[in-house]
Amino acid sequence: MPRLRDGAYNYGMNPLTTDLSDPQGRPYFLWDEERTTGDFRRALAGAPPAERYRLIGKLMREARDRDVWVFVSPREVWERFSLIRPYLGRRRAFWEYLLSAWHRDGVLP
Repeated sequence: MPRLRDGAYNYGMNPLTTDLSDPQGRPYFLWDEERTTGDFRRALAGAPPAERYRLIGKLMREARDRDVWVFVSPREVWERFSLIRPYLGRRRAFWEYLLSAWHRDGVLP
C-alpha cells in the first residue's frame, strides 16, 4: 500500500477536508465513503424521504454540530426528528438535549 507524503496510507480515497464550501472536497464526516461535498448535497436534495433522513442522521452523528447547519436547517431537523433519531447512534442524547433546549427557549417552534 503506497504511503502519502505525511506518512499516512493511501487507501484509494481522496483526502478528507473541513472546507465544506468546496464542492469537490471530501467532507471529513464522510470518512467511510468516497463522496464529495457536492455529491452529498445532491444526494440530500434528490433522495427519497427515508434515504434523506438516513443521510441527515449520518451527518448529525459524524459531523461537528455547527457543521450540520451548513446542510440542513434546525427547523427541518426538529420537525423530522422522530424520523432522524434512529440514525443518530451515540450522538442521540446530545441532539435530544440540544433540540429540546432550543424548543424550550423559543429558538425552535
